[in-house]
Amino acid sequence: MHDPTRDATDDAPMFAPEAFRLTDAEAELIAKARRLGRRALAPRAAEHDRDATFPIENFRDMHREGLLGICIPTEDGGLGADFRAYCVAAAELGRYCGSTALSFNMHVCSTLWSGALADDLEMTPADRSAHRERRRFHYRRILEDGAIYSQPFSEGGAAAAGTVAFGTEARPVEGGFLISGKKIFASLSGAADYYGVLCTERSEGDAASRRNTLYLAVPANAAGVEVIGPWDPLGMRATVSRTLVFRDAFVPEDGMLMPRGVYYQAATRWPHMFLTLSPTYMGLAQAAYDFTVAYLRGEMPGTPPVKRRMFATKQIAVAEMRVALEQTKALWFQAISEARADPSKSQCGSLMLPWTAEICLDRLGREALYEPGERDE
Repeated sequence: MHDPTRDATDDAPMFAPEAFRLTDAEAELIAKARRLGRRALAPRAAEHDRDATFPIENFRDMHREGLLGICIPTEDGGLGADFRAYCVAAAELGRYCGSTALSFNMHVCSTLWSGALADDLEMTPADRSAHRERRRFHYRRILEDGAIYSQPFSEGGAAAAGTVAFGTEARPVEGGFLISGKKIFASLSGAADYYGVLCTERSEGDAASRRNTLYLAVPANAAGVEVIGPWDPLGMRATVSRTLVFRDAFVPEDGMLMPRGVYYQAATRWPHMFLTLSPTYMGLAQAAYDFTVAYLRGEMPGTPPVKRRMFATKQIAVAEMRVALEQTKALWFQAISEARADPSKSQCGSLMLPWTAEICLDRLGREALYEPGERDE
């Protein structure tokens, strides 16, 4: 059957729409991502990773394609992708440039978390109304101006594991907050227009609490914001994940990406929110397989046109590689399809910080033995 979303130069989709029962909107979205990845991301990937330069032109292309607003609700002018739709599209981008897909995730979280994810969580009517007005303000920046958001999370301590409050703190002042602290591995450092910072709201004399976590968009050009340190890791250097330092950087109250208390609620009730880095690696796994097949067929640019596909050992290796890839895709697709608030017992599993394997095992055992509300006397 002819697929009108493909052309003769297009790669096959990672997730065939019929086989994975994708919606028409999802099929169109992954076709858009795949074509952009092949046309624009792949030719630039090696240069940016070699030079550790941020792929800003990729983000400009994504803005023109509407992908910067992939998870912005349609009523606000975006593409309205839900969690699964975003993940399959991001995997296609990761297939062509891992650095771009990882950086793209950091941007998209600002819209996914404040959009579809926040809509699943409990708020007072007043908080929900104020939140929707504030997020439209951020969404307009993205859709109209191509503003890029990032999501500095890590601090090098236990905060990322969800066991203590973030060390980066927000002190309430008239009209907003003063942010002080440090974030490490902050992707898009120096390239983002706004840093979506997770920090602890703390007034004078108050104890730090995880329940008081705020999610604030700090303007990159605000006084007191500084990017420091080198960035020269082994792989995906184009994320440019340097260190961010905040010294009493002012953020107006409309910089709130979530109302008070909602991030804590999300982190404890919506664990799939921390799975959004995984599409990049799903895409890279597909790319490794694609490369292997092209190389053995003598079709890899930059290598001699020598076919190696006739050797039985290589055929067996490719077959094993394909089986492992398809198993991974099937499990991953099931996981992203189940994403929601308050997942069931059967949906517990290991992700990454703050949902480590140990924390997930603890929850899995507890959830297997206790029904909701049950306690030991």
